[in-house]
Amino acid sequence: MFFGTLYTPIKDPLDNEYCVWGFQLNLFLLLTWVECSRTVSRNPALAQADICSILKSSGIDVEYPISLTYKHDLTEYWSAACGDLKPTCIAAPSSAAEMSQVIRELHDVDTLFAVKSGGHMPNNGFASIQDGLLVSTKNLDQVFYNADDQTAVIGPGLSWEEAQKGLDDAVGGRAVVGGRLGGVGIGGYMLGGGMSFLSTQYGWAANNVKNFEVVLANGTIVNANEKEKYRFKSSRVLTLSDLFASLKGGGNNFGVVTAYTMQTHPQDHKVWGGNYIFTADKTPQVLSALRKLQHGALIDLWIMFLFYDGPEPPAGVFDEFTAIDHTSTTKTWDTYYDLLKNNDFFILHGQRYTIATETTPVPNKTVGSSVLQEYYDHWYNVTEDVLSVTGVLGSIAFQPVPKTFSQKAKDRGGDLLSVPTDQNYIFIELDFSYALSIDDDRIDQANQKLYQGMGNLVQKNIDNGRLPDVYRPLFMNDAYYRQDYWGRIDPASKKQALQTRLKYDPDGFFQQRTSGGWRLKE
Repeated sequence: MFFGTLYTPIKDPLDNEYCVWGFQLNLFLLLTWVECSRTVSRNPALAQADICSILKSSGIDVEYPISLTYKHDLTEYWSAACGDLKPTCIAAPSSAAEMSQVIRELHDVDTLFAVKSGGHMPNNGFASIQDGLLVSTKNLDQVFYNADDQTAVIGPGLSWEEAQKGLDDAVGGRAVVGGRLGGVGIGGYMLGGGMSFLSTQYGWAANNVKNFEVVLANGTIVNANEKEKYRFKSSRVLTLSDLFASLKGGGNNFGVVTAYTMQTHPQDHKVWGGNYIFTADKTPQVLSALRKLQHGALIDLWIMFLFYDGPEPPAGVFDEFTAIDHTSTTKTWDTYYDLLKNNDFFILHGQRYTIATETTPVPNKTVGSSVLQEYYDHWYNVTEDVLSVTGVLGSIAFQPVPKTFSQKAKDRGGDLLSVPTDQNYIFIELDFSYALSIDDDRIDQANQKLYQGMGNLVQKNIDNGRLPDVYRPLFMNDAYYRQDYWGRIDPASKKQALQTRLKYDPDGFFQQRTSGGWRLKE
């Protein structure tokens, strides 16, 4: 599915024309979709049982396979394939101190573990595990508002709608920069950067973090921010600003975050949002109007989700779209929370999912429609090849990352993606949803063909001069487990992150003992 956001019109540097940025389109293919990544299992059964009993005896909430709570927790994944993995037990610490104890006890046993927040990441092993310890953050569900500096301390066990509702209850009229679907969890989203309806105003969600409360590999609890220092027993003093920077797009390589202190922003007004729905025969007009495509699938439907941070968008902003025959569900929402909650309609439960991504610079007006049409056609053709897969749904989302977005991210301290501020981008999201595990391998092959072919098309258009040759990072939140996230990150950013990892986890605990994630290696 595609989710689109209207931000503000910006001037395209390549053609001196104004174009609207900020919708992510929604395109459905009512078929079905693929696999969750990989199953990682290690089988020292005794060690696994030991860690469960040790944590249980220490007072930490531990769930076993015979419990209804355990079974329910495994349904709390976006992809049912992740829920197919059965951990030996689930530990749910309720404080940073208990999380510290979990990490310290893991040093004494030989078992892998995974950390789960909201379960939106569909890659197997990233937030799910077979025959190991699953650490759930569900009991880290706090929302505390500080009126002095207008920040909120938010636990990783919440969904974004829960966080926003908690903030509304605490103060009202304030918002956090978070997920576009209310049901998306906080933990993995934040560590991957986090794209939001509010990103052209405030950057990535991670750019709005003022402090990370983190449990390091040795079990130490620290506060990572721009100023904090930590003194080790060896009298060595570490400035934690490097850890603070590396957690913004660095994934699970550095520690377990147990709380985020986030800057809140004024949101005391109504907002406008909803969908424009176009049939497939309108594809050329939609692509022309967008010149940044998010696109739908083989049920011949485009769904474009729009957002404007106010009761109504300015006159003229959507004229090119309203001129195309469409069905509209747009409306004015009383609160930002109401909009997020409504968007949960797009979360399909019970399906298996895969996700992948590619990054393209925005083509200029002269070649724009044809370049986007190439992307669409490639997606359509690959998706058509798997239409016999039971319940398959394929979608492509064209997610705008305009220069205003990147500039706001830089203004708020930057992040590991370090997206240039002089170039407009589209982050393409590629999704498959499907019903049965028997089709995992087939969808895996289709997904690889899809993102590799998309990357080849981008490079072809760069080589023939139709697109500028610019830095193109991958967006972690949308990346497939087979994709080389760190290979696409700016070398300076990767070097910074690696130095940080070696500083805080010199023995590679999180590299070796977590069951999934994009490994940060020398």
